[in-house]
Amino acid sequence: MNTNAFANLCELLQVQGGLTEDGHVSLPEQVATFLIILAHHKKNRSLQVRFCRSGETVSKYFNKVLKAVIRIQSILFAKATPVEEDCGDPTWRRFKGCLGALDGTYIEVTVPELEKARYRTRKGKICTNVLGVCNREMGFVYVLSGWEGSASDSRILRDAITRRNSLKIPHGNDVIFGVKLIKLP
Repeated sequence: MNTNAFANLCELLQVQGGLTEDGHVSLPEQVATFLIILAHHKKNRSLQVRFCRSGETVSKYFNKVLKAVIRIQSILFAKATPVEEDCGDPTWRRFKGCLGALDGTYIEVTVPELEKARYRTRKGKICTNVLGVCNREMGFVYVLSGWEGSASDSRILRDAITRRNSLKIPHGNDVIFGVKLIKLP
């Protein structure tokens, strides 16, 4: 992040989010700690060493910045605009009548040593696989988490369709998942 963007974020969190300095930790240090934890998946202990602060202090200011971010979420996070049914853009014509979109993502996790092989992705990370489904208005309508990182997309989709609280796909519709077209019964 460049220095101007960082300064603007600090000011936004201070003015709109109500984030304050209390004499112990400067506002830029509070924001930097928060960003390092989020962006680089750093643990409290590594930030204690980096900023010469106690674990309690790191946690306190992380939560303080998080609360400020939540207060200004309407400013930071813009809601996506859905594509209209009569959109004139030729790239969207293939999706006419589309009900929504689904895709999977990986989230890094810590698992017991004996289970690591099941959760190892093809890139070598230990992750859980999460399936998310959105409707045309870009709102989440279904989330399935907990699958091992090594599980295939089609296996996760099959589970989503067959479980008790299943993903409902109207009869006669097909599913494009990732880059594959999956024909449903």
